[in-house]
Amino acid sequence: MITGKQRSFLKRLAHDLEPTVFLGKSGLTENIKKEMETGFESRELVKAKIQESCGLDPKEVATQLAQELNAEFVQAIGRKFVLYRESKDNKKIQLPRK
Repeated sequence: MITGKQRSFLKRLAHDLEPTVFLGKSGLTENIKKEMETGFESRELVKAKIQESCGLDPKEVATQLAQELNAEFVQAIGRKFVLYRESKDNKKIQLPRK
């Protein structure tokens, strides 16, 4: 579980990121989950965007993905959301101390 200070730090890092995962009319598929897993291992911080054709709620999808993928929900703004999970082999982000 991350603290509010750590969440703020991750929000600042995510601000300039472009979305790397896009959810379309197929919704939340296994391929989306695999892409998120790849993103966590290579970048730790993953920004996703829900396309107009997809009727899913960003906060609900982000919360569901965070639980399923053992990640932390960082934020959801509009149709975009950000998740964080520390990489096992490729640690890049040093979070502020708790």
